[in-house]
This record gives sequence, C-alpha cells and structure tokens, in this order.
Amino acid sequence: MQEEHKQSNHHDCDLLVVGGGINGAGIARDAAGRGLSVVLCEQHDLAAHTSSSSSKLIHGGLRYLEHYEFGLVRKALIEREVLLRSAPHIMWPMRFVMPHDEGQRPAWLIRLGMFLYDHLARRELLPGSRTLDLRRHASGAPLKPQFKRGFVYSDGWVDDARLVVLNALGAADQGARVFTRTRCTSLKREDGAWLAELQHADGSVSTVRARGAVNAAGPWVARFLGEAAQVRSTKSVRLIKGSHIVVRRLFEHDHAYIFQNPDGRIVFAIPYERDFTLIGTTDVEYQGPTENVVISEEEIDYLCTLSNRYFSRPISPGDVVWSYSGVRPLLEDAAADASAVTRDYQLDLNTDGAPLLSVFGGKITTFRKLAEEAVDLIAPTLGNQRGPWTANACLPGGDLFGPKPDNRSVREFDGFVQQLQARYSWLSPALLQRYARAYGSRVHQLLDGCTSLQDMGDQILDGLFAAEVKYLQQHEWATCAADILWRRSKLGLHLPAGSAALLDGWLAAQI
Repeated sequence: MQEEHKQSNHHDCDLLVVGGGINGAGIARDAAGRGLSVVLCEQHDLAAHTSSSSSKLIHGGLRYLEHYEFGLVRKALIEREVLLRSAPHIMWPMRFVMPHDEGQRPAWLIRLGMFLYDHLARRELLPGSRTLDLRRHASGAPLKPQFKRGFVYSDGWVDDARLVVLNALGAADQGARVFTRTRCTSLKREDGAWLAELQHADGSVSTVRARGAVNAAGPWVARFLGEAAQVRSTKSVRLIKGSHIVVRRLFEHDHAYIFQNPDGRIVFAIPYERDFTLIGTTDVEYQGPTENVVISEEEIDYLCTLSNRYFSRPISPGDVVWSYSGVRPLLEDAAADASAVTRDYQLDLNTDGAPLLSVFGGKITTFRKLAEEAVDLIAPTLGNQRGPWTANACLPGGDLFGPKPDNRSVREFDGFVQQLQARYSWLSPALLQRYARAYGSRVHQLLDGCTSLQDMGDQILDGLFAAEVKYLQQHEWATCAADILWRRSKLGLHLPAGSAALLDGWLAAQI
C-alpha cells in the first residue's frame, strides 16, 4: 500500500507527522480519526528505535512516587486500564513481586507507596497489592533464601513494537498515508502552509504540502527542528540510554520481579517469550549517535550483578542470548541523576505561520493521552473542532468480543483463543496462540481463504509461513527480515543463526 501512495510524487494534507515511533503513530491515528487528512513519515521502520526498546510495561511508574510525580503516576495509572481494554491481544495484566531487601527502602515506605499506587486511580481489571511470604509463594523459590518477605502489586505488559504498528494501522484505517523508510529532509513555511521534501529509501523524492505539522522525531526532535525545519525552541530533551538483556528462563511462574539496587535504582526481571527472562533497564547519560545504540560491557555486568544479588541461579555475560538498547528522549529538567529525570512530556506549539507542534519527552504508557492532547492543540488551528475519541476505541485486532473496548476482552482472552482453535483446528495450538497474541481479531484476515497448512504457502522458517509474511508486507509495512523477526514478532529469539539471511533471500526471490 506504500507503493500505491508513492506513485504520486506530491501529496496535499491537513497534517504531516514526522516520526513513526509511538508518539507519532498515536498522533497520526488520533488526528485521522477526527477527520484530518494525515501523512506520516518515518526515516526507518516503525518502532525501529526507542519505541521497541522499552521495558515493555504498561505501568504507572511505582518508583516515580519517590520523586513526588503524583500527577504523572495518576495519569499513567488511568491510561493503564484504558490501554489494556483497547488491545488485549498485545497487552495483558501482570503481577510484580518486590522482595524486601534489608538495608534498602524500609518496609513501611514500600507499603505506603503501594497503597498510593493502588488508590491514585480507579482499578477494575487489576488486583491490588499485598504482602507475601516468599517461603510459601512460588515466586520465592528462585530467590536466594535470605529473601523471606516481599510485596506483590499489579501492572501491565505490552508488545511495544506491535503497539506502534497497530497505531499506524489504525491511522491508515482512518485514511492516513504512512511512509516508512522515508526521511523528511526539509520543512519550510510557504504561502501559509508547510512544504516538506520526503526522501524515500529507493532514492526517489516526493513533496508534501501540509496545513500543519507535528515533530514527533523522538531523540531527533531538537535536531529536526534546527536542521530540517529551521525553527528555534526553548525546550530540549536529555538523552538517556536504557539497555536490557535476555537470558534463558530463570523461573517457571508467570509473575515478574522488581528488584532494588544499592545505588537506589530498580530493575525488572520479566518472563519473556515463553523461554526467556528479560532483565532491565539501565539509565545512562548518552551523547553518541542515536541511530545504532548498543549495550556496553559495563551495562551487561551491572544487570548480571543485580540479577545475581537476588536469584539463586547466577548468570554471567556469557548467558546473554540477546540484548537491546534505546535512547529515551526525556524532557530536560536539570535532574542530576539520570534515573530521576521526569518521564512526563511537554508539547510546544509554534504558530509563527503554519502551525508546528513538537513533542518533548513522554513514556509509552501515556502515549494515547499525549496524542489526544497534541491533536487537541493543533486541530483547532486547522479549523477542526472534533473532540477526542480514542479512549473508547479498540486498536486494530482488539475488538475480540465487540467493537468497543471492554473488560471481557481482557478477562476472557483464553476463551477467544479457544474459539479460534475450534475454527482453525488444523493449526497447532502454539502457532494459533502466537497468531492470537499478535493479530487479535485480525487473525481472520491473515487466514482468509486458508483451510489447511498447505494453503499457507511456503514454510520459510520454523513456524513462519508465506501467508503471514505477505500479510505483514501488505498491511504492516514490513520489508525485510529484521522487520518481521524482531519488530512485528520476536521469532528471531527462537530461530537458529542464519534465519534472517534465509528470510531475506526468500523475500528477494519474490521480487
């Protein structure tokens, strides 16, 4: 569908959104749903950087309470359940265990924090916090024996990269034109509008004339303002690198852990992709290039050391099967400690001519609210007075039991999978479970016309059939193995070395 749009080298629209991370995709969806014509461009793949490098949590941010960010935590806690209802296939509730570490935060302070966490916003889907006897609870078994007491509370898990893709897909469903691997090289005000030049991966160039523009370039937000748009802003972002490691599964149960470190930071250990444990994150000031960010040896050692402080089974750098790093563009607030920098956001609307809205900061949990506030600001400057709508709308595939978000879709996801199994009994339960989690109700679109495995086409790799690859190409802007194996899915974790080259070869042969 991207190629169809590129057949014309000029596009007129109400709003040009630059940046295909979670904020840009969310803004494009919200704006398109209010009737604005939208063009979204992303210089690489959707969620290629920061938005696929998170801790993959939908959470209020328990530790932000220590920095008195009660407004941010409340906003995030409200959004937590809104998001869970909107996309129960890629998000679900998770219980988090905090072992009490003598010498760290006192027990009374943790209990107070969890009480606030339970009551700052209304909860319908998630159970509240309580104390745990780790000697009797399953979560205590993998821990060292000195951890006898702990606390458990609720938050949510999300497939962050797919969350971005679903927002872009939702924008396209509302009429937006989405261009990936397309860089906005210049943005100039001309005759009361913005004239943008877009450079595509194949070297071709197209232009966009837009009545308004949004700069949601994430780590590149300031650079885009200065270089492409040549607009000055008094706001800036502080680049903080966060890194994660993935090791073979360290525990059998479905709870996650939140660990305290002597330096005051906290780190999560999360069940991941059935066979693995995800450990992170670090918070490191970052000054280097933002395109290809990698974990350092010091960060790997830091995460392994913290894991070994709590788990009986030790890990070392040699146990790391995968790692990823992202640069978070946090709103500059002069905090001395990188982990204390606010995760809140600010929106800067420049109306010295055609409107330009720039997004500074933010966190994945509050993306929908950020997008809503962004469109509330810029839409009236374009003569659009339509109100917010996304709080009561499902993301693509989230309408498991009806068109509106509801608690049933979250609580009865297993029932949805059972319905699929009855309908597509020729698919293995493991494969169908993966499809259900990735595509939700749109699994029917993926499997349209298929009544057997033979109808799915080539099995290119173990568990990856041609029908799925073609769906991802046609509907989700996937163009290469990295898109398919690491962002549209995490199949890369489960497949042997060389799988990406095999898939890229298959894709090339289709052309």
